Amino acid sequence: MAVEIRKGFHQALDDVGHDIMRLAGMVTEALGKATEALLGGNLRVAEEIIANDDVLDALTLDIEERCYQLLTLQQPMARDLREVVTALRLVAEIERSGDLVANIMKAARRMYGTEFDPRLRGLIERLGEQVHRLFCMAIDAYAERDDSLAAAIDDMDDVIDDLHVQYIQAIFETHGQGATALQSSVQLAMVGRFYERIGDHAVNIGERVVYMVTGWLPEHVGAARHAVRSVEDLGPDLGADGRPPPGGG
Repeated sequence: MAVEIRKGFHQALDDVGHDIMRLAGMVTEALGKATEALLGGNLRVAEEIIANDDVLDALTLDIEERCYQLLTLQQPMARDLREVVTALRLVAEIERSGDLVANIMKAARRMYGTEFDPRLRGLIERLGEQVHRLFCMAIDAYAERDDSLAAAIDDMDDVIDDLHVQYIQAIFETHGQGATALQSSVQLAMVGRFYERIGDHAVNIGERVVYMVTGWLPEHVGAARHAVRSVEDLGPDLGADGRPPPGGG
């Protein structure tokens, strides 16, 4: 009986993983279309992506509910627990990324008919390509349980951050030269922020994959430093556990 229960748990966990991949695939596809729709002024695609966000929300809620059931009914331990907790965190990161893609399309709708400065167009294309690549890598790391690939994502996000800085500078310059209207400049700045945030979510996904595989999070470094400082603040007469050493006065 216990064996059958465990088999049922792992099958349910596999199903959750498959649906997370399906959710991520939907966001990845939308992200790939979004840049082209933005630069091409394709309102039909923009409206499709915006409307499809409801589908992402419904699937997200379904996955979350199943994760809560696994936690409550199965009470997993160790690696299994990390798998479920990671699934909950990942589905939130992916769903929020989908929201940001929809936000890019809403900005495209507000800017419909705007002629993009060639420099801005090129930077948007590069931002879109880099963010799409990073997000795909994060999802691949999850699918393959590859903590090395997941750990590399943080460094690669620096490219997106640098592009974002260049992009914002270009917006200021083109607006100052009268090539981009104020309202369009504001919308373009928001679009850049949306892309940059999707990159941040990819980094978060990578960190959670590392946690799922190894049990380690970047926050552990800060927590260790805090523990050391806390002991030091207690004074030299106290041990590492915060208590006086044996035989101490």
